[in-house]
This record gives sequence, C-alpha cells and structure tokens, in this order.
Amino acid sequence: MDNDWTERSLKAVWHPCTQMKSHEEVPLLALARGSGAYLYDHQGKSYLDSISSWWTNLFGHANPSINQAIKDQLDTLEHVMLAGVTHEPVIVLSERLSTLTNHQLGHAFYASDGASAVEIALKMSFHYWRNHGKSEKNQFICLQNSYHGETLGALSVTDIPIFTDAYSVLTRQPIIVPSPDFRLAKPGQSEDEHTSYCLQELEQLLQSNQALIAAMIIEPMVQCATGMAMYSAQYLKGLRALCDQYHIHLIADEIAVGCGRTGKFFACEHANIWPDLMTLSKGISGGYLPLSVVLCTDHIYDAFYADSSQKAFLHSHSFAGNPLACRAALASLDIYKQEHYLSKNLILAQQLNKAFEWTSQDHRIEHVRQLGTILAFDVKKDFIAQRFSQIFFSIGLDKGLLIRPIGNTVYVMPPYILNEEQTQFLGATVQTTLEATLAS
Repeated sequence: MDNDWTERSLKAVWHPCTQMKSHEEVPLLALARGSGAYLYDHQGKSYLDSISSWWTNLFGHANPSINQAIKDQLDTLEHVMLAGVTHEPVIVLSERLSTLTNHQLGHAFYASDGASAVEIALKMSFHYWRNHGKSEKNQFICLQNSYHGETLGALSVTDIPIFTDAYSVLTRQPIIVPSPDFRLAKPGQSEDEHTSYCLQELEQLLQSNQALIAAMIIEPMVQCATGMAMYSAQYLKGLRALCDQYHIHLIADEIAVGCGRTGKFFACEHANIWPDLMTLSKGISGGYLPLSVVLCTDHIYDAFYADSSQKAFLHSHSFAGNPLACRAALASLDIYKQEHYLSKNLILAQQLNKAFEWTSQDHRIEHVRQLGTILAFDVKKDFIAQRFSQIFFSIGLDKGLLIRPIGNTVYVMPPYILNEEQTQFLGATVQTTLEATLAS
C-alpha cells in the first residue's frame, strides 16, 4: 500500500522544499494516520514526530480537544468572508491574543500562512509611513542569514541564497546587518562582545539611513531556518531601543518561536520588550489548519483609521479569520493555559537536555544549544559528506524517527506532549542515527 501511495504522489504532487528527483533514491513516507507524538504508515509502523511537522503540531496529532472544537464549529459556521462580516471565534481569538501581549498589541489582522503574515506586516509598516507623508521610508532591514518566508515580499527580507538567488530579479534587496548568532563571533570575542558589535553596526546604519528605513524584521531569540541560530536577549533589548531612537518599526516574526516554544509564550518576553508588529502562524492553530495573524499596536492601527479609503489597509485573503481555524486556535490556547504548559515545557526542556547529554562528549559535534523545547547541534563539516541531511532523514525513518536536519545542523523541536520515555528514545535514536549516517 505504501508503495502505491508513494508512486501516485510522485506523479501527481509537487512537494515543497524538495528536489523531486531526489526521491528516486529517498522514497516518500506515505502516512495513514497520526496519534499523539506519533505518525503511522499504512503498515502500522510508528514514527516519533521530533520536529512537530515543520514546527506546527504542539499538542499531538488527533488531539481530542482540538478535534472536538473543530467538529462543533463545523456544525455551526464553516466559513464566511471577514470583509464587512464578523463572527465569535475570530473576535474571541483576537481578544485573547491581545491579552497575552498585556494589551500591547491590540489589533489582529488575519491570513492563512506565515509568509503572508510577513508580507502584511511589511505592507503595514510602509503604508503607515505613507499615511504620515513619508513614502520614502520604504526599505527594510533583516539579519544576516535570516529567513521569513518564500513569497516575493518575504524573500525581500530573507538572506539564504538557496531560497533567494533564483528570484533576485523579482524582489527588492534587503538591508542586511550582522547576526547576533554567537557562532559568527570573531575569534576571541565573547557573546556579549559579539552582541555589542552587532548593535553598533546596526546603529551606524540607522544613523545614516533612518529617513529611508520603514522597519527591521527579526525572529526573536532563534533564527530557525538558518539552523536554529540562538542569540542573547540583550540584542533584542538593544534593538528595541534603537528602533525607538531612530523611529523605525520593529517587526517580530514569532511564526516559529511563538506559542510557548522558547519557554515564554512569546519569544520577545525573554527581553521584556514588545514589537510594533508581530507575526504568528504555525503553532497558533495547534498544527491543524492554515492560520496566520499580524498583531499591531494602537499607534500602527490609528494611522489607517480615517475617512479616506486610500488610507485604509486594503489587503485581503479569502479565508482570513476562518472560523474552523480560529476554533482550533482557541482550543490550543485552552490546552496551553488549562494544562499549564508553560510549566510543563520547562520540565520537557530539562528532559531534552538530559536526553542529549551525550552530545557534549562527541568530538564530531559543536555548538550544542537549547532554548526551551528547541535543541540543536552542528556536526563539524570535516565529518560529513554530501547529502548528509537526506541520509540522516532516511536512516531516522528506518529507526522510527521523523527528523529533518538543516544542512549540518541536527535539531529537535518536538510536540509539547512528549513524556520522559519518549524523550529518552528521541535522544538515543538521534545518537544512533548520527552514528549510522556518519558511517555510511
């Protein structure tokens, strides 16, 4: 049965972020169902979902509470446009998200995916300045090695060549500043010194170009698609101060790092700061349905509140604020609060740390790092061959583990529901998968 589904998929489905020819050697995994932290193929073999299905599935597959919420909503209202119409799930979700930001971000604009949310935030920032008679403020800053999505606007604030090079003639070029990722520090620099250097470079840029810059976009605390590049909260604090001083917006891309992933509900909370605009997606619906949100301050919102339609934010998505997706999100927020996952995730983070203690003793590994329930390490390039990540993925599947390295970075970002036994299996299986991959 698996082979049949695989062959049909290869003929009919163009899979994302994939060189399709590679599946001549690495077969697709055809899945039949999911339950809890596991996915199952048609033969009944289980695979621990160590990356939460691209960082989305927070509370396990086929979660009964989220299932029931969607079923209840399905019998009431499945969809309606959000232009000129509203409904209870989108109102309640917007109110609850505002409360989670201590009402610092009080207005929610909806779309379906993370890249679309990034585009919305970029457009809002530019349009804000335009409404204030400053259309020349239309450039954006992003970090070195940043990733914010693959639509054309999102690619304009992305600095990963494999995604950007082919489409560079179609996109605007971002202003790129040094990343606070400590792996990029100069020899002999401490983390604090590297952080200070990055902030100084940013300030020099702002001193010369503030009149042209609308906003800076950043993934708070972890640059995920770069290879889980982690950095100090002091950078965020310094960044917020510089954005205020030089009158540019701060856009926090919390699509991957929000919803409790880093040990705080929002990663910005590690630095006790709030952005002007925040993007959310992935885990916001518990990994169930496409949903993304842009949250903004009153200050941003007020710039569009006028008699003139030209000053309105005329951006739309057909499925914006979909009731089913909003109910999934509300059910996820209920689980997070009622089952005390902020505290539970601290325990899971400790268990992950223990399960991966072996990494500190392996001379082939460097830059072991962890923030909340994200844990990553780099395999030294001297020890890896071509197609390392593909081979690792394939061997992991053989051992019952769904894992997908980024280049030479091996990372785990599991569902929050993992128990201690599953966490130990995760750590041990990553170790044996690494051994088998490096020996192949």
